[in-house]
Amino acid sequence: MNKSIIVYILGCILILEAALMALPLLVAAIYRESSGFAFLATIAGCLLCGVPMIARRHENVFYAREGFVAVALGWIILSVGGAVPFFLAGAIPNFIDAFFETVSGFTTTGASILPAVEGLPHCILFWRSLTHWIGGMGVLVFVLTLMPQTGGYSMNLMKAESPGPSVSRLVPKVRSTAKILYCIYLVMTVMEVALLLIGRMPLFDTLCISFGTAGTGGFGILNDSCASYTLYQQWVITIFMILFGVNFNVYFLILMKKFVQAIKVDELRYYLGIIGGAILIITLDLVFVTGERLSIAFSQASFQVGSIITTTGFSTVDFNVWPMLSKTLLVLLMFCGACAGSTGGGIKVSRFIILGKQVSREFHRMLHPNSVKKIKMDEKPIPDEVVQSTNVYMVIYAMVFALSVILIALDNLDFTTNFTAVAATLNNIGPGLDGVGPAANFAAYSPFSKLILSVDMLAGRLELYPLFILFMPRTWKKFG
Repeated sequence: MNKSIIVYILGCILILEAALMALPLLVAAIYRESSGFAFLATIAGCLLCGVPMIARRHENVFYAREGFVAVALGWIILSVGGAVPFFLAGAIPNFIDAFFETVSGFTTTGASILPAVEGLPHCILFWRSLTHWIGGMGVLVFVLTLMPQTGGYSMNLMKAESPGPSVSRLVPKVRSTAKILYCIYLVMTVMEVALLLIGRMPLFDTLCISFGTAGTGGFGILNDSCASYTLYQQWVITIFMILFGVNFNVYFLILMKKFVQAIKVDELRYYLGIIGGAILIITLDLVFVTGERLSIAFSQASFQVGSIITTTGFSTVDFNVWPMLSKTLLVLLMFCGACAGSTGGGIKVSRFIILGKQVSREFHRMLHPNSVKKIKMDEKPIPDEVVQSTNVYMVIYAMVFALSVILIALDNLDFTTNFTAVAATLNNIGPGLDGVGPAANFAAYSPFSKLILSVDMLAGRLELYPLFILFMPRTWKKFG
């Protein structure tokens, strides 16, 4: 275990977090809010810890094990540091609650323990939304754009943090790949900001909502999330939620003018097909069961489907009161998630495609025992290790899900609330149903359950492996 490089990366993360906190500090200065002292104190603490950590000598040997450990520890430290301003400013006086809120922000979950947000200082609301944007693409991916390429470790770091069953370079150099990803991320965020400003949304609201949309997070700055915004503004948010749920490799192909190759990406076609089918069914369900007007039903269905499948978590309506068919579809979309290589959470469309093709192959083998059939995506064979990794992921996912539901059941809340609370946190969505629906929050859970759900959020964002590898004894043993 090369602990020196891990310490160096953790130091970089603390310094980066301190630099990012300068933005809410600026907001506090603009609005003349005394809560700015909380960010000033946290910045000082991050620098005090981070600077000595990067000053230490380190070896640039970086294997997969170091990548998983650095990513897991990095996200935990990032969340602890990010919770301090909430606690010091008195916005969230309980540190476990502050930690839950911050983990929810960085993991782009959007689950909250706050009953109301409109009374919070602007700097707190800004930091709360900014955590979504920071966590959306991944803080370690950003660190890769800044770190000198003096060792062959970068891909291990990127694989440990990036979502999806497999990660590949867009260009030969990993650092260049990270820069391309962040440039696409930034440009799309700026585009949404511009379109919302054209729709006359206030600048502060525009920035916070765009941060949440880009990171597919879900923290709103109004108590009703996005219900108070105009129809134009809601449609802009809807479209960008869906766009940020697309694999960023598709955007790279478009930039390279490989339009035909981009259109032929299997995951993209399935992703858009699922969205279109879900919108159609829910729209018809709302029209025929509740008597809602077609235009309103279509708008609400589009927003909520886009919000849930991309795991953003914004809402324009309390879908907890929708017909059972619509609610059931939304719960299923919670598990589906967005595309691999996007800022969205969930299991990912690509994994379901792989699982579906495995089922098809097994039936084919039953009928033709001597045949050899490879699983393909985008007309390319999928490596056996990716297929095996997908199977293992699903097993671990099911075990974590079941255990989490059992543990938070100790709080004696109803099953629907507990089941969807775990679904909402492990899939990084935000709202669930009943006690954790769009009009409710997670405050009713005990500190123990909030820690369990915080672990779920981290595990879901990091695709399970890094967080659990961190606690395996063999991880810390030297190679024999």
